[in-house]
Amino acid sequence: MHFDFAQTADGIAYKLLVATVMPRPIAWVVTKSVTGLVNTAPFSFFNVMGDAPPTVALGVSRARHGGLKHTAQNIRDSGEFVVNLVPFALADAMNLTAIDAPEGVSEADLAGLALSPSVKIAPPRLSASPVALECRLQQEVQTGPAQHQIIGEVLALHIDARFVLDAGRGHVDTPGLDLIGRSYGADYVRTREVFRLDRPSWRDYTSKKQD
Repeated sequence: MHFDFAQTADGIAYKLLVATVMPRPIAWVVTKSVTGLVNTAPFSFFNVMGDAPPTVALGVSRARHGGLKHTAQNIRDSGEFVVNLVPFALADAMNLTAIDAPEGVSEADLAGLALSPSVKIAPPRLSASPVALECRLQQEVQTGPAQHQIIGEVLALHIDARFVLDAGRGHVDTPGLDLIGRSYGADYVRTREVFRLDRPSWRDYTSKKQD
């Protein structure tokens, strides 16, 4: 079936995209306001977009009241944010930080999450998250009347030492991280079940065809 987004009803594009473009990694973003309040919120329109320099992109929609979400406002004000990744053990805490908390409430405090200082930026990271990316705002792109994309350069990466297999070679126990991803509606997925496909080379491919 063909869907022309220029002719679909409001909200249908969102439903179709999140039901099909999945699993999506979750950016559990920590920011700090100009008054020093720590804000924590999860976003699933997120991914790594390059490695030279290391770059991430975060899609953010407007808040329900029509203004900027606290996360977006804090990033705009400070130019800094931390992306924490979410293991299965912290799924409930992550979900609680998605609450529509009023101004002045720290979601990290609400969820009982300890914070650790970052190395290069002011916003802290979540102590219990096995992976945290310290990011600096590179640019902000308006992608629609009620949405924008935040592009950040990753200045530093924290990985729980338990999951670092070989630091010099950049080898990580990825299955051991037990990270979760976003699916559709209230559904999430775990990333422990994997399968392997080695990337083919043209030389090997053509030699096999000749055999």
